[in-house]
Amino acid sequence: MAEVPDNIGAPSGPSAGTPPVPTARESAYHRNERKPTISFNPLAPYKGVWRRFVLLYKHVLALMAGAHIARVDRLPEYRKKFLRSAGARFLAFLLRPLVKKELRSQPFEVQLRRRLEMLGPTYVKLGQIMAIREDILPKHITDELSKLLDRLPEVPFHVIKEIIEQNLGVPVEELFSEIQEEPLGSASIGQTHLAKTHSGETVVLKIIKPGIREAILSDLKLLKILANFLEWLIPRYQPKMIIHEFCRYTEKEIDLTYEADHAELFAANFADHPDIVFPKIYRELSTEDVLCMEYIDGIKPNDPRIFELYEEHIPRIIDLGAEAIIKMLYEDGFFHADLHAGNLLVLPGPKVGFIDLGMVGRFEEKIKAHLLYYFHALVNGDVENTAKHLLAIARVGKDGDPEGFRRAVSDLFRRYLLQARRGNFSLAQLILESLAIGGEHRIFFPVEMTLMVKALVTFEGVGQHLDPRLSVPDLSRKHITRIYQSRYHPDRLVEQLMQGVPELIDVVVHLPRLITDGARALDQFLNQGPQENPLVGLRSSLMAGACIVAGVIAVVQGGHPLLWIGLFVSSVIFFFFGK
Repeated sequence: MAEVPDNIGAPSGPSAGTPPVPTARESAYHRNERKPTISFNPLAPYKGVWRRFVLLYKHVLALMAGAHIARVDRLPEYRKKFLRSAGARFLAFLLRPLVKKELRSQPFEVQLRRRLEMLGPTYVKLGQIMAIREDILPKHITDELSKLLDRLPEVPFHVIKEIIEQNLGVPVEELFSEIQEEPLGSASIGQTHLAKTHSGETVVLKIIKPGIREAILSDLKLLKILANFLEWLIPRYQPKMIIHEFCRYTEKEIDLTYEADHAELFAANFADHPDIVFPKIYRELSTEDVLCMEYIDGIKPNDPRIFELYEEHIPRIIDLGAEAIIKMLYEDGFFHADLHAGNLLVLPGPKVGFIDLGMVGRFEEKIKAHLLYYFHALVNGDVENTAKHLLAIARVGKDGDPEGFRRAVSDLFRRYLLQARRGNFSLAQLILESLAIGGEHRIFFPVEMTLMVKALVTFEGVGQHLDPRLSVPDLSRKHITRIYQSRYHPDRLVEQLMQGVPELIDVVVHLPRLITDGARALDQFLNQGPQENPLVGLRSSLMAGACIVAGVIAVVQGGHPLLWIGLFVSSVIFFFFGK
């Protein structure tokens, strides 16, 4: 899903005092709302929702027919007897014309990949999302989908120039002293060109290809309809969830203002880490169709020259990469979701740079906390807590088996710990297999979990390429322990307590009235009948119990410590002094 395979971005970021980053959709550069009307359109075959629907319907039917033919062809001879019936032969006769001759002998997974490529860029990207869902889909399908080719013809330079001018409102000669006509890179959605500003800064321009947004938005509408049918047909594989996740990510990829926002947010998160850099964005030269960023002059970590240029700095480079990825995942909860060696750069210093930031993942605060506990337990060999915190992140499906999942994950981790003693251990593979066990027990995880695994696979792969003796668990333990200690540092706890003071004051101010009203209502209830009520004398105990329940709810919901501490203290006062 890498849109730009070449070096783009800037070794710069905002200072520690940088104000909050405005969203690009609120910025001034959206002054020109007129869309380009470009004559060149490489997506002419994809135009028209009705034509796309017919084409999609045709490919779905052909895939189902091809899957049936491929399955029958692979049956043992003794199971092919039913094919001798007239009805079976007639069915085969009807289905065969629907499947291209070169695909009839191919297994289902190959036919699926080829048909996604035939359908165009939207479906190629859908296949790439499916390829990382090894927790839900069978491995032979995800392995085949990882071979998907992301291809569209390059857009001629005169068309690129026209798009830039119509988006920025002025001739390109007034903005740039030079633009290279040969593209740096070209993928299904975007194309990049190297340029130079009049002030002498080298920049990279990323341009959305003409017609691609309209084609993708039409396809997304059709996919959402198809999702309901697939959910009825194959509910086990959660197609509706996968397709809706894909739509959510893709809608952002075709609007470059999101990538601009991502780059600035990453730079703000790493403002205190000068050796970890992200592209600087030129807001005044960027729109939803054009993104201008400064060029990072670095080399990729899998470039053979890295050992010549940075031989003595290899440990530092690995440490910087590990620090950045683990901080993104478990401290910030905002991470690069399309991470691979092509999106990493090594700069003099040494420094580590991240590029191609269109696809990101986010973890909510509660999930981020459980992930931190999970990864901390993982690198420290804590079997029971590993399963417990992983389950806390999951969604239990219909007929789900949480207890069976917990046992299976614990057993898997114990096996991995034995392998670790022999020096054969992969954290990413362990997590991925744990997620796959979830699918078997109808326990489902957000797509961000598999994107997280992709980031960890890159961390492990690049690190062990640079240093085959690298111990990933040891290096991970170093950085996750730092985050863990920082989270529970006394200064931070005091800060959290102070943030909860207004809520606690509000509770204290209103507590007497709430207690009085509650006591009055309880008195009226207890004194209704002439006979002595057996509940008389339990008022304080009930109020104490109510405070305890409220305190527990506050803890579970992540309330500030002062709030739930105050409630628990109130329960003690009611119980011992309110009788």
